[in-house]
Amino acid sequence: MSGGVLLALAVIAVALLWVARVKAPTVYWSLVGLPAALYRVLASYRQTMEACELTVAPPWWRVFAKRATSTEEPRPGIPKIRGIRPTRTGLRLRLRLAAGLEPDDVVKSAVRLRHAWGVYSVHVTELRPGVIELRMTGFDILARVRMPRRLAVGPLSAVVALREDGLPFVRDFQAVPHSLTLGANKSGKSMYQRCLIKALAPLDVALVGIDCKRGVEQTPFGPRLSALATTPDAASELLDALVSEMEARFDLLCLHQGIAPGTPLEDITSDIWDLPKSIRPVPIVVLVDEIAELFLTTAKADTARRDRMVTQLVRLAQLARAVAIHLEICGQRFGTELGRGATALRAQLTGRIVHRCNDRQTAEMGLADVNELAVAAATSIPAERAGLAIAGDASGGWSRIRTPKTSLGEAAAVCREFAHITPHLPALAPWRPEPSEPVEALAPEPATATA
Repeated sequence: MSGGVLLALAVIAVALLWVARVKAPTVYWSLVGLPAALYRVLASYRQTMEACELTVAPPWWRVFAKRATSTEEPRPGIPKIRGIRPTRTGLRLRLRLAAGLEPDDVVKSAVRLRHAWGVYSVHVTELRPGVIELRMTGFDILARVRMPRRLAVGPLSAVVALREDGLPFVRDFQAVPHSLTLGANKSGKSMYQRCLIKALAPLDVALVGIDCKRGVEQTPFGPRLSALATTPDAASELLDALVSEMEARFDLLCLHQGIAPGTPLEDITSDIWDLPKSIRPVPIVVLVDEIAELFLTTAKADTARRDRMVTQLVRLAQLARAVAIHLEICGQRFGTELGRGATALRAQLTGRIVHRCNDRQTAEMGLADVNELAVAAATSIPAERAGLAIAGDASGGWSRIRTPKTSLGEAAAVCREFAHITPHLPALAPWRPEPSEPVEALAPEPATATA
């Protein structure tokens, strides 16, 4: 084969790799990025640890042994590699920390490790005392979200988005019963709700919608909704019915709680999930599209209705977890300016998702009680990255997430596909959406010229 042909093939290969780097970063990472990153990590591991000051003084017996056998001074101790696992988006490194180091020491050096090894990001996770995992990504995986194919979730868990470390973001209602989602217009807030409904549709769960924008956001999901309220008056009545359903479930729980004499201690429960499956009520997820529409009033006569709705929401947030009724509340802002009860309700919403906000105060409403660094991250989300958000929890942890692009039609199609498993709840039957036929748009009449 001539040199010209070899040169042409080399140019073509380089061009294909360049295209893959832009259009198929996962392929480029597997072919080029991963081998290069492995070489950099393994070839410079000790030097990098020492440069990042992730070292400890050697033990006295090693110093004594070295001095007794040679003139070379012992090198300081560094974290030991206990496992390397390549992934389709990055590289995972399991480390055993040297005595005297803590995970926070590695967290503070994460940016330096990222630059030293030439990867896109480095995240530190503590697996158990003394053992951490460095989750490195080879490229910006949130630029174009590709969800993992195999996802293991629980009975009331939904995979909604992708985290910046390559792991799926799972909305687990048993671990985090209620959540608040904030974001400005065009920030991706509605996209997050679509992805959540799409993931919940195949599960054995009742979905209840409250969309006071005349139902424009949630009406397409009607085949999978057990109840839907599209006006403040209907929302008030629906919330009353939900509180009545909650009280009925508490009565059921007390009836089958297992506190009769001679009952084994492990059978006594105060949680509906510990009841036998044959009598366990179906979980309910209440999706509020815009919380401000339930708080704001235009006339004094609406104040009593507003106060009642807020009271019922607070009661559900405080008590309903034990009987598997969960709140998923969305809004552009959620502060004291909404009126009495806003702060009390927000305090009960453990999960926090904050998209791009128009002001810092909105980010603080959702994340200031979680982590100040999360507030700074939320205020730096660019406008062109719709769907990017900061997810925080009560433990103080937070991460960047982004939902995959999902159209309203895609989510509605999934709801129609699983419409047959929509639970029928007698208490919510009056608000069950009726199937409707599409209405054809009328063509405008042609204008006629007049003399």
